[in-house]
Amino acid sequence: MSDFRAIVIEQEIEAGRITAHTAEVRRVTDAFLMPGGVTVAVEFSDLNYKDGLAIAGRPGVARTSPLIPGIDLVGTVEASDDPRWIPGDRVVLNGDGLGESHHGGLAERARVRGDALVRIPDAISSTQAAAIGTAGFTAMLSVLALERNGVDPEEVRDSGSSVLVTGAAGGVGSVAVAVLAGRGYPVTASTGRPDELRGYLTDLGATTILDRAELSDPGRPLQSQRWAGVIDAVGSHTLVNALAQTRYGGTVTACGLAQGPDLPGTVLPFILRGISLVGINSVEAPIALRETAWRRLATDLGEETLAAMTEVIPLTDAIPAAEEILGGRLHGRTVVDVRA
Repeated sequence: MSDFRAIVIEQEIEAGRITAHTAEVRRVTDAFLMPGGVTVAVEFSDLNYKDGLAIAGRPGVARTSPLIPGIDLVGTVEASDDPRWIPGDRVVLNGDGLGESHHGGLAERARVRGDALVRIPDAISSTQAAAIGTAGFTAMLSVLALERNGVDPEEVRDSGSSVLVTGAAGGVGSVAVAVLAGRGYPVTASTGRPDELRGYLTDLGATTILDRAELSDPGRPLQSQRWAGVIDAVGSHTLVNALAQTRYGGTVTACGLAQGPDLPGTVLPFILRGISLVGINSVEAPIALRETAWRRLATDLGEETLAAMTEVIPLTDAIPAAEEILGGRLHGRTVVDVRA
């Protein structure tokens, strides 16, 4: 039985609290893997905020121990009991419990459910698929939600409005800014490092840079109408202020909680302005929606733009990088080459 490298985290929990935690690269065998109909030779994973939480031993992500973290994987099928997949197929898996309740992608091998896999479009390389990952997938789900609710780029331009992206320098935010700009939307990018990251966000296509401090404190229930739509990856007061500033009939998508999971606001934006708040759940997205999102990513996210926001690191560097992403010191997308 062959062995392979994986990041393994182990936790001890007493009375609902983590009392001991380790995260290390070790060698394991196929016997360590969980049940699944498809075995994948993993080439790349990536580092998301959730992965940072799990690796650093923060509560709320890892639901079993020991666990291989990594909510994304990209690779080729090695063996399959599922007739939809044959050895050599290039596949990507985002969410579906990876890195939470099921061993994830920060390993050289994975065993997963066949009906959760998506075939990587021919136009996307394996490295690019990892760079997109759950963050880019989530960003595209948010863009699709804005489109379904009638947020039209031409109308937004003609009205002098824009679409706000919060947490714009993060993984979700970076892809959201790039995709929206590519679709012709004027984009306002909110970040906690406006001076440092102005050039980065402008290169992605943002037309305006906003200091997140303007959104992060408690505000009035209704404020001046500024946004035709919002993609929010922050939550808490930032989301409440974004809702309060969205114009009549606008749509706000909620896909993250970097500031917090609370929603300390009122119903006034919904009742008086007809705002729609759409939750984005990338983990349990049905396969048809997953395939639609990946088809759109293949056409709507430029190769050079994606490369400009991506850094590739080896497997061992993913552990120290966890604290970096939690501290807001990383921007864009961090791809993990699990073979390096």
